[in-house]
Amino acid sequence: MKQKNVIVVIGAGSIGMAIARRVSAGKHILLADLRQENADAAAKVLSEAGFEVSTAIVDIASRVSVHALVEIATSIGGVTGLIHAAGVSPSQASPSTIFKVDLYGTALLLEEFGNVIESGGSGVVIASQSGHRLPSLTLEQDKALATTPTEELLSLPFLQSDAVDSSLFAYQLSKRGNSLRVKAEAVRWGKRGARINTISPGIIITPLAKDELSGPRGEGYRRMLEISPAGRAGTPDEVGNVGALLMGQDGAFITGSDFLMDGGVTSAYWYGELAPKQES
Repeated sequence: MKQKNVIVVIGAGSIGMAIARRVSAGKHILLADLRQENADAAAKVLSEAGFEVSTAIVDIASRVSVHALVEIATSIGGVTGLIHAAGVSPSQASPSTIFKVDLYGTALLLEEFGNVIESGGSGVVIASQSGHRLPSLTLEQDKALATTPTEELLSLPFLQSDAVDSSLFAYQLSKRGNSLRVKAEAVRWGKRGARINTISPGIIITPLAKDELSGPRGEGYRRMLEISPAGRAGTPDEVGNVGALLMGQDGAFITGSDFLMDGGVTSAYWYGELAPKQES
């Protein structure tokens, strides 16, 4: 019997599904989420569209849980793809939870799946434009986020509560850390003949984004979109197109890279009308 190629999708949201639909024809999708009902709902849509899907529960902040997911994936077949699109936002969690899920959890997934990814395989991690809104870190901080052993990551001095004053700052650090981590992991994945990249989306219209746009910070987000070069939010399908490029043969020379796709919001933040006012 021919061994199945497995695409592991972490997070049952719109962006992960958009990428999965573009890269998983003829492969087995293992769809994992913290909540079984979310995984089941997304799996039903994919199954009815002709994809072969199974589901699992995973807590990406738990090594035991992530390792168990790796075991499930490898029992199905060879892991040829990883799509990591799970996490928490600044409005959802405390700084410590954001670091545990978004920073540590991503490092854990990269480590565990980097141990089993097949030659010719590829992965995409969904980071965020927020990582690009953070001023430059020191070279030492960059290296620490990129290469500190996973189990020591949350002990870094500049991630402690006395240095991080808000959930937004924790989120920015985590997302910057994601792209740095991927850059470093690309070296290790490359030794297995595999590739790994990040995509840093801006505001993409998902159920969560709609809540944010109509919530207490909605006015600021709407202004951000209105005066950005693109003048609008993005769609999951647009992120899916970039994900398909990065995971497919057309992207075979791309690894360890981060792709900012935010309609120019970051450009407007640093060099346009969104730029923070300088104190005189």
